This record gives sequence, C-alpha cells and structure tokens, in this order.
Amino acid sequence: MTVAIERAEKYDLRVPRYTSYPTAPHFGASVDAGIYSGWLATLDPGAPLSVYVHIPFCDEMCWFCGCWTKIVKRYEPIRSYLDALHGEISLVAAALPARMDVRHLHFGGGSPTMLAPEDWLALTGALGRSFTLAPDVEIAVELDPRDATEEYIAALAQAGVTRASIGVQDFDPKVQLAINRIQPFDVVERVVGWLRRHGIADVNLDLMYGLPHQTEAKVEAMVDLALRLAPARVALFGYAHVPWMKSHQKLIDETTLPGAVERLRQFATASARLASAGYRAVGLDHFARPDDGLSAALAAGRLHRNFQGYTADDAPTLIGLGASAIGTLPQGYVQNAQPLADYRRAIEAGRLPTVRGIALSADDRLRRAIIERLMCNLRVDLDAVCREKGIQADALAAERASLEPLAADGLVRLDGGEIVVTEAGRPFVRLVAAAFDAYLQPGAARHSRAV
Repeated sequence: MTVAIERAEKYDLRVPRYTSYPTAPHFGASVDAGIYSGWLATLDPGAPLSVYVHIPFCDEMCWFCGCWTKIVKRYEPIRSYLDALHGEISLVAAALPARMDVRHLHFGGGSPTMLAPEDWLALTGALGRSFTLAPDVEIAVELDPRDATEEYIAALAQAGVTRASIGVQDFDPKVQLAINRIQPFDVVERVVGWLRRHGIADVNLDLMYGLPHQTEAKVEAMVDLALRLAPARVALFGYAHVPWMKSHQKLIDETTLPGAVERLRQFATASARLASAGYRAVGLDHFARPDDGLSAALAAGRLHRNFQGYTADDAPTLIGLGASAIGTLPQGYVQNAQPLADYRRAIEAGRLPTVRGIALSADDRLRRAIIERLMCNLRVDLDAVCREKGIQADALAAERASLEPLAADGLVRLDGGEIVVTEAGRPFVRLVAAAFDAYLQPGAARHSRAV
C-alpha cells in the first residue's frame, strides 16, 4: 500500500463509482413507462428476479448522506407513499409475462426503519402475493439503529428478513457531531443483539473514512469497535463530498476533511486491521468473513456489482420499486420519478412511474462487462471478453494503452490482453474502470473522489 499512498495526490481525481454502466447521469427520457412495460413483458418467465424497494424517508438529515431522501416528522406522508408503493407492485406484476421467482429482496433508503411494524408485514405480504419468493430468498434491509426498537426487529424477523445492514459511519463522538449523526456504540450493540436474538444472524456494518475530524488512529479504533460486533460483512466507504449535488453537505466544514494522502492512509489502516481479523477484501471497499456468501462468490468468480454495492446475486433482472428507484433489465436501465408527487400521480393514473433510463448498445454491453470484472475481480482478459461479445480484440487498444502510466506506477499489470489491478492499485480501481467509459468526459461532470 506504500506505493499507493505515494501516488494518492497524483491520482486524486473524480470518477464515477460504477455501480452501473452506463452510469445514471447518462439516462434519458427516451426510456419511459411504455418502453419499460415492453421490456418487462418480454422477460424470460423462467429466469429469477431481484427486487429493490426504496423507502425515501428519514426523521433527520445526516450531513454526509448522498442518497435521495425526504425528512418527515409525521407518519402520514409515509403511509401515503406506501399506498402508492403497493400500487406500483401491482402494476409491475401485471406487466410481467408470468408470476416470477424472486431470489433476492433488498429494502433501502432513506431509512426503512421509519416503517411501522405492521406496515412492514403488509409490504412484504404484498410482495409475496405478486411474486413467488424462493425458499432460499435473501431478504436484506438497511437499518438505522437510532430508531429501531425490539418490536420493529421482531417484525423484520416475522417478515422473513435474513440480513441487516447497519449504518455506522464512525463511533467517535466528535466525528458524529460533525456529520449530524449521534449514534453511540452501545446503541448499535443493542440493536445487533436484538437482531441475533430474533434469528437475523447476518449483520453488515457500513463504515466510512474521509469524514471530518477522522484520523488514522480514530479509524483504527472505529474498526476495532466494529469487530467486537462480529459482522458478516463490512462496507468501508470513502466519504463522497459533493455539495454541488447534495446541498446539505455544505453544513460540513471542509477545512476538517482529510486530504488525499490522509484519506488513503485511513483506508489502508482500516483494510489492514480487517484483514488481520480474517476478513477477505472484496472488490473496492467491501470485506467479508470467509464463511460469508460474498467471499464464496468472489472465489468462484460469481461476484457482481449493482446499485446496492457488491452482491452474490446473479439474477439478470433487478426490479426497482419506489420513488427514484433504478432497475436493471437485459435491455437496459430504468429509473422511477423522483418527486414524490410525480411518483404518486403516475401510479394513481395506472401508469408505471418510470421517467428515464437507457437502452444498452452492443458497445455498452462490452464495456459494462469489462468494467464489472475490473470492479469485482480486479482483473479482466480483454481478448476473452471481446471474443465473447463478437468484437475484434484490438478494438480497445487505445483504452489499454491509456493504462500504461498506471502500470508504470505499479497500480496495474498489463500482460497482453490481460489487465490485473495490483493490491496497491485496489483503491484506484475506479480509475482503471474509467479508461473504458466511453461516456466519461473529464471536466464535464463532477463525480466523487477516486479514493
């Protein structure tokens, strides 16, 4: 990692996170509800689905947040939203060629913890009536421990939830105050205990580096506390400071943010501590116990990446439900309306709320395959991918050549058509992926920092 730290400032660039390709800024209005309905109708009824449900509400704004969310102090807006969500579930199910199997179900936000226990059961019941939940379905939920009660956890277990991802960020009080998320360790520890008491054994923790007032020592202490909770997985995200996109981030004092070198040192320290505890590095920023499904998927070459991060789920279609939710289909990507009023109006009119997306070209599919392999496996055989897609191997010669400076700095190895991201290059893998992004125009859009 020493080589990487020496290169931190040189490669302190802004590139996409590549949870999709093409990335969301390149979606357009040409893919609308009519197109989406047609795509749904032609899905293979024997292929499995994944479903993502977006709950866009929180009761307080965390200043670091990059998600699309709405702050509410009353439950009525949530109840109204759920009525619309039930309507969308019915519309999507009616557009499918048959009742289809769901192998993975993920609830994100905002904060799904805002839902009342009875509404949890009603929502999962509606999904179970519209789709066939596979016997081994994984049901994952993002959880804010500050709002969770044991009654709520019991409702999750009754609904069949198998995995919970807890947003931690950092346990340090000064850091928490600077990001407006006061969440002592004992609050998280109590909720983890409730989850395991009610049979939800797989617990993920989301940690962050690059936050205001963080130091290497604080990050190491954060990881040590997290390890006391024995999580199955840890996501170690770099804070993305994008106040031009998320105006509430202007409340964070930029002078307290660590620079490029310090950010990379924090990542290196946290990574080393997790590795010493037996966790396996997965892709850019995830870590998993050897007995977790993510580790098995990595070892078998079955790791994938979607809008929720790294996953062992290989379903060809991800149905996105809820305002702003993004779906992935064999034909392309779709995204729902974002203003809640627009989302509700579409459903009340009996229309799918899709307002934008992109249809995949042959070139998109080629580059998406390359970028996903790099982001997941940290290596790709360009010749093999080109053969698979029926493309001449030298079609990407210029992209490969653009990686030679990174190779000279020890961040990648170029061996014929094979590209291998070195361990030193792991934090910079998004830069390697960006070499194959035909849509990326440096300076035309502002993305998060590469490290």
